[in-house]
This record gives sequence, structure tokens and C-alpha cells, in this order.
Amino acid sequence: MSDEEDEKPRHFHEMELDDRILKAIAKLGWLQPTMIQEKAIPLLLEGKDVLVRARTGSGKTAAFAIPVIQRILCSKKLATEQAIKALILAPSKELCHQICGVVKDLTYKCSREVRCIDIAPQVDLSVQKPLLVEKPDIVVGTPARTLQHLKAGNLNLKKSLEMVVVDEADLVFSFGYEDEIKELMGYMPKIYQAILASATLSNDVKNLKSLILHNPVTLKLEEPDLAPASQLTHYHLYAEEMDKAAILCSLLKLHLIRGKTIIFVNTVDKCYKIKLFLEQFAIPTCVLNSELPAAIRCHSVNQFNQGIYDIIVASDEKSLEDPGTKKEEPAKKSKRKKDKESGVSRGIDFQCVANVINFDFPQDTQAYIHRAGRTARGNNQVRTCFYILC
Repeated sequence: MSDEEDEKPRHFHEMELDDRILKAIAKLGWLQPTMIQEKAIPLLLEGKDVLVRARTGSGKTAAFAIPVIQRILCSKKLATEQAIKALILAPSKELCHQICGVVKDLTYKCSREVRCIDIAPQVDLSVQKPLLVEKPDIVVGTPARTLQHLKAGNLNLKKSLEMVVVDEADLVFSFGYEDEIKELMGYMPKIYQAILASATLSNDVKNLKSLILHNPVTLKLEEPDLAPASQLTHYHLYAEEMDKAAILCSLLKLHLIRGKTIIFVNTVDKCYKIKLFLEQFAIPTCVLNSELPAAIRCHSVNQFNQGIYDIIVASDEKSLEDPGTKKEEPAKKSKRKKDKESGVSRGIDFQCVANVINFDFPQDTQAYIHRAGRTARGNNQVRTCFYILC
């Protein structure tokens, strides 16, 4: 009987969460926790350091956000002054924006008690300083941006910080943040709870684990890298390079592909070429790439999620790089500036995506998995399609 009880999925109301969090979860329409949430939340509420490894779209963000909010609400009962309690680090501005949004959704009923700010946007430090002076409970930012505020004296973490979260940990070093992370450790208190969330357990994650975690519990779920066949269907369409754009246009115009769609290409130039080509046939699209300013990238994601556009063309040039190596700068640099704190195929929660189209086939298996992970997310049981043009 005890074995049956262990196997039975737990519900959010069985995790001893604050009623205000439960009401926010209900408003979001989450009926029950995903597998990683079910395993991670109790451990984090106990104050343990945790390394979370789960596939893209499994609900990792809520798995660490819910315990962070719960612990802050509990500490508020005894707190005598306002203080920064949690620091959440992520490799890209878009992901920071998204994490802050999830936290705000979960604090819908306690927004006065738990405040969260996103310091990732590249505005002048003096613009964000007044927000940090108010000591928000949760600060979200990229490692580089957080370090800038620490050096400027706008942030003081040693006295009050209790929790550190690194999301998409396997990308932190590959985005070039190794030095920043090591320097950040000098600004941290000696004792804090740490959480690493990652889709893979690469060597970079192991290095980060040794830097940040203390005797952690490792949660590596026995699950496939991709969503099951009940959620995700793969289609392969073989075509010559010169025919791919016409075939893509035909599939969209004839409504053979229905619903919200992400089209992945490997270069920024092709991103714009596909957008212009489709618009010649009255197919409205928006674009997402690392050359766009952070505010425009976030705006594009929001427009897509709100249904203003059903098709987004995204360049995923970072997937062409080896995550374990740093590329040397070429002798001749392009005049067009790319934002290193930009990411598309990883982490960003594109909502209600029905199709992912690889117009350019990804260069490795992991890139394929993370692109596919933009659809069939969480416990979504809708049968979705994954088209491949190659």
C-alpha cells in the first residue's frame, strides 16, 4: 500500500504551500505538478541544494520559483526589515524576462509581499539603481549584468541573500560567463541554498556544480529527451535547397500546417529572407535573432504569445557552436553587432506552439532536441506536429 501511495502523483495542495501561491497556481490552470516539480519542490522546501536535470519544457522554472516564493513568504513572518533574499541567474535577457514573468504570475495574490525585478535589460545602471535600493525580494539577471551592479555598489548580497538559482546552467559557460560566475562568488554569503536547473549534465554543469553547490541532491529524471509520441509527431520532408522556401509557403497557404509555428534557420540573414519571402504571399511573420535589441526580442516573443503573429522566424546561430568551447574572434568582424545575451531555442517559453519547422536542419542532436522542446511543453496533451525540411 505504501508503494502505491509513493507512485501516486502528488498535487500542489499536498506540498504545504501558502494559500496565495495555490490560488495563483489555480489561476494559471495548472492542475497538478509535472514530474520535476513533484520531485524538486519538497527537496527545495527542506532547504537542500539541488541540481535539477530535466528535458526542455518540463516545468523547471516553476520547480524552483515556487519554493523560492514559499520560503520568502515564510521568512516575512519574522523579518524586521526588507532585504534581497533570492538571486536568479540566467544566460539570456529573454530568459530573465520570462523567469520574472513566471514569478510575477505566481505572486499574483502576494505581489506586495514578494517583489521581483529583472535587471537584465541593458539600460544605464543608474536607471535600475532606485529599484535595487528598495531591496526587492527577488533579483533576476544575467551574470554579467548582476556583476556590474555589484561592482557599482547597487547590490549587496552578503548580508541577506539566502537562495541562488542558476537556470539553463549548461549554457552559462558557453555564453562566456565563466569568469563572471567565478567573480560573483566573491560577493556571495558563505551560507546559502543553491539550485542549478539544466537540460543536460555537461562538463560545464559539473564545473558550475563544484563552484556553487554544497552536497547537492541530483535529480536526473528517467525520461526521454523529447516529448512522447502522444504529444509530439515528427515529419520528414526531403527537398532541394532552392525548393524549400516555395514548399514552406505552400504548406502554410494551403493550411497543411495549422496553428502557431516557429521556423528555425541557422543564420540571421536567412531569418530576414524567409520573412520577406513569406510576406510576399501575404503570410505575416515576426523575426527573432541575436542582432535585435533585447526590448525588440521580448516584444516579438510577446506578440507571438498573444496571437498577433502566428508565425515567428528565429535564427538559432548559437546552436552551431560547440557548448564546451569558446570560439576565437575572426580577424575581420562583421559590422553588425550580435548580443551574446540572446538565446532562442533554449529556455524561452513560446506559448501554445503547434509546429516547429527546421528550415535549416540543426547541426547536432542537442540543438534538434531543444528546438523540438519549444512545443509539447509540460503536461500539454494536445497532439502536435514537428516538421523538418532538409
